[in-house]
Amino acid sequence: MTPKNLVEMLYQTTQRFPEKRAIMWKEKGKYQSCTYRELWNTVLCFAEGLRQMGIGRGSKVAVFSENGPRWLISDFAILSLGAVTVPIYPTLAANQVSFILENADVELAIVQTPQMVKRLKGWPKQVRHIILLENKPVKHPIVVPFEQVVQDTVPNRKPAEWETLDPGDLATIVHTSGTTGNPKGVMLSHGNILSNIIGSLYYLPVTHHDLSLSFLPVSHIFERTCGHFTPMYAGGTIAYAENLTTVPQNILEVKPTLITSVPRLYEKIYGQIMQQIKSGSLLKLRMFNWALQAAKNRKAYTDKGYGTRVPFWTEIRYLIAQHLVFSKIISKLGGQLRLMVSGGAALDPKVSHFFSTIGLPILEGYGMTECSPVISTNPVTRYKPGTVGLPLPGTKVQLAEDGELMVKSLSVMMGYYKQPEETEKTLENGWLRTGDIADMDEDGFIRIIDRKKNILVLSTGKNVAPQPVENMLCSSPYISRAVLIGHRRKYVSALIVPDYDAILQTAHQRGWKAGDKDSLARAIETRQLIQEEIERLLVDFSPFEKPKKFAVLQDEFSIEKGELTPTLKVRLKEVEKNYASVIAELYEETAEEEVAAAATVPVKYHSSQMSAEIQNSLPSTSIDSSRKTKKKPPLWLNPQLWLGIILGILTGLFVRYFIF
Repeated sequence: MTPKNLVEMLYQTTQRFPEKRAIMWKEKGKYQSCTYRELWNTVLCFAEGLRQMGIGRGSKVAVFSENGPRWLISDFAILSLGAVTVPIYPTLAANQVSFILENADVELAIVQTPQMVKRLKGWPKQVRHIILLENKPVKHPIVVPFEQVVQDTVPNRKPAEWETLDPGDLATIVHTSGTTGNPKGVMLSHGNILSNIIGSLYYLPVTHHDLSLSFLPVSHIFERTCGHFTPMYAGGTIAYAENLTTVPQNILEVKPTLITSVPRLYEKIYGQIMQQIKSGSLLKLRMFNWALQAAKNRKAYTDKGYGTRVPFWTEIRYLIAQHLVFSKIISKLGGQLRLMVSGGAALDPKVSHFFSTIGLPILEGYGMTECSPVISTNPVTRYKPGTVGLPLPGTKVQLAEDGELMVKSLSVMMGYYKQPEETEKTLENGWLRTGDIADMDEDGFIRIIDRKKNILVLSTGKNVAPQPVENMLCSSPYISRAVLIGHRRKYVSALIVPDYDAILQTAHQRGWKAGDKDSLARAIETRQLIQEEIERLLVDFSPFEKPKKFAVLQDEFSIEKGELTPTLKVRLKEVEKNYASVIAELYEETAEEEVAAAATVPVKYHSSQMSAEIQNSLPSTSIDSSRKTKKKPPLWLNPQLWLGIILGILTGLFVRYFIF
């Protein structure tokens, strides 16, 4: 029977799998767990404590915490009373936290640490109580420890509050990230979220056998719907990562079958794999290329649809490739992973193609908070890299005249809390205006081009969608973040945050004189490497879309400086403000450029006319004077040549007699 609210959903799962492991968390160096029965009982005991503190139907309760079992317990306890959960990102600054508390009329706040309590010098007056999740002392007049709130017994009330909740009842107020201005409180009902879970499961099957690792902020509706509510609906197990830095270690510890993440994690994994292959031996490189080709050959058949026959030797070669090569990659991801889900931003199609080829598909989806959040996703049995998939069942989409994607679904929000004017702007005759420019192919798969507000209109009249360019640049192993600049300017420029770990490794391999991030940021070799990547990756883009100039930034963009939202989206206005002087330099014409622009014939320089400064700035790849005088030994005496020949013969024999 389909549940009519989120708490009934958990109750039904508890009835089906009472002794099954529901959640796991790290404590004292080891992963602990509790069953669905234990989880349900704890939820009821905590809800009883909240009731005694005056929380009831319609009350607004904030959860200001990092991911963990008590976040989930708090959420279901609040909902079970008919109250409304107001999630707050743990990284938000004090003024942003205060705004959400006041905007959502929060009566009680559940806070993780004493430091978070102290972050606000003055809590809003309507917040009557603060429940502290960590068992640490803090001096504050309205703070109560979590253990003190949880009751030992729960009165048997018939019917319980959660049994009277309908799909249309308000469940949560989730504040949007707010790339411009203050965030808006999105009101989502129990029915909104439930319909989104059921629709998502149609394309992305999650079962009670699955174990997922939770590390994206559950304060965001993407992780909350897909990483929390969906496993609870299916009877799966949620394991919590300790923090973002321990995700690789935690993956090996819990061995998840499912991972939900933003594209950057998959892009970094892909970059590390490619880096290891390139830096490995010639034999490893050849084996990898052979295995990849074997997988591509098989995929050419499997892409034709379910039931397509794969030739015997094609399947045998693929199985050998899996055993010798791909199993090593999958083992570094726990060894049990069967499915990866990507959302929150565009995923590089090259990364998606690679993982699907080796048998580990990344299913890219698309959504927004106002739609609970999933709008479309690639089905597990039919996916197209480079698209965000098909609309969920029951979700209608259409394109406005200007290409904006419009959505109508049971998942669409009730509206913005206390902002009817903003609601009217976003909801038009039942259709949600997404603010994203999109197109659809002949099969109905959606491709997001960019945010409508993000389109750069150059002074030349050309329009540039920055997201495809930025995503392509970020596919480089040497580029961590790229932001395009150029609105109302005559050409496009880029702010580049390098991946200094990857560049440092390359620097050591090539013998550059660079010892730390500071010196790398200033090194001419770094600029040359980034320039080569820009030229390589953007070869298929129009000239006006390519950055004419770029600046290498020393520091990553941060939430603390207001440059990123809690979901790690770039706040362009803040970036432009913080790097105003750097951007100004990108649009200052040098004397040479002014002369070249004024001349009828391109300016040419003879090498003898170059200044000493320009000569010294050339890449330090030339041979020094001491090496110039050395006479190279004959080629046939080079031991590396003979080693390469021997390895080539052995590899050929192996492939000839054991594979083919």
